[in-house]
Amino acid sequence: MRTILLLLVLTLSARAGDLTAGAAQVDITPPVGCPMAGYYSLRGAEGTHDPLMAKALVFEKDGTRVALVALDLIGTTFGMVEESRKAIEAATGIPGKHVMISATHSHTGPVLSDGKPRNAVYGGAHKLAVEFMAGLPAKIAEAVKKADAARKPAAIKHAIGKEENLAFNRRFHMVDGSVGWNAGKKNPKIVRPAGPVDPAVPVVVVESPDGKPLAVYSNYAMHLDTVGGMYYSADYPHLVADALAKAKGDGLVSLFTIGTAGDINHINVNSAAPQKGHTEAARIGTRLAGEILRTWDKLEPAAVDAIRVSHESIDLPLAPVTDTEASAAKQIFELVQKETKPAPKFLDQVQAFKALDVLNRLGKPLTVEVQVISLGQDVAFVSLPGEVFVQLGLDIKAGSPFKNTIIAELANGAIGYIPNRVAYPQGNYEVVSARCGIGSGELLVDSALKQLRTQFKK
Repeated sequence: MRTILLLLVLTLSARAGDLTAGAAQVDITPPVGCPMAGYYSLRGAEGTHDPLMAKALVFEKDGTRVALVALDLIGTTFGMVEESRKAIEAATGIPGKHVMISATHSHTGPVLSDGKPRNAVYGGAHKLAVEFMAGLPAKIAEAVKKADAARKPAAIKHAIGKEENLAFNRRFHMVDGSVGWNAGKKNPKIVRPAGPVDPAVPVVVVESPDGKPLAVYSNYAMHLDTVGGMYYSADYPHLVADALAKAKGDGLVSLFTIGTAGDINHINVNSAAPQKGHTEAARIGTRLAGEILRTWDKLEPAAVDAIRVSHESIDLPLAPVTDTEASAAKQIFELVQKETKPAPKFLDQVQAFKALDVLNRLGKPLTVEVQVISLGQDVAFVSLPGEVFVQLGLDIKAGSPFKNTIIAELANGAIGYIPNRVAYPQGNYEVVSARCGIGSGELLVDSALKQLRTQFKK
């Protein structure tokens, strides 16, 4: 069953006015001691290595305004997005449905309180975590308000770079016929990767009329789990922003969003070299910044005749949960709550928390949003609501009529992993974790392509 709500805002004028744009950022780093997200364990932050930010970019053309927001967080929740949109609309007048809020997927940020069993067990009910979530919408709105106030006549330029040596598919066909996940470096049982990667590095630059760069929006399909540890960190996007600011000016606001990276990480299994920590984040961030700067030399003007916004609400099927799995999930949840040693096996915990989330929906499908914001006929931004397998993103790009289609996952609320149809019978971590049923990812692709093609029509 699909419940569809399609809003298409077309701003067409025989005498087009100037495009205006503004960018800003606000520090959203929680206090020390707040439980951290990213793993199946409870850990409290001991300090800050580099700050977590809410970064906003606002565009306006002929009265239509949109806002793109990137958060240095593990994800987004539907409640947080709803409250943030309300706060943004109240503070700026930008319609809530004209706002795209995504997260970079940093594993060294706070746990996001959403009332679900896993987050509740691993710190979501902690006073600091609850207070952080309660205050987050206002800080996001502050970033958008500052960006909106900073708007000035601007030109948009864009190009697509390519980085082929940083990202790797983390699922592998193994010699026993199974599909492994994070199979380990130099593992002789690996036959080949079970899926592709997306090497594209889309770049959109906002310039003042005199050519000064005001903001850059970049995107890459690769997990953010390189730093680890007990200190807040934005991971490799922080290094990207730092390098670009040094090259293009300290006032540059750098928004980074993660592409479809549900099955993509930075681990090269053909190398025995360690790949963890801030040195690894620096290597990745510097490499990505270098490609962005190379791509900068290839930028082309984007003719923005209009800003167009659409969104569609889609009902996704739930993953099946058997009676046996339901019973086991409740037992495992009790063991985890009691911190029983040894802890239940990792995949048993993954299955248990998935089963509890599905059961708590009482048969109601997962209602998610796919949003498209386009700037003229050249650049389009697409939101997807979870950790999406890379092939689904490649399918959207292949079918999009826009020169530069940028996909931000974990946007406007998130439901966890979204595998493509081929992956479901292969199993392992992402499939075990997925709350949505087979075919869900393809429904998102269909929605994105329909909206892209509608917006492209002149």
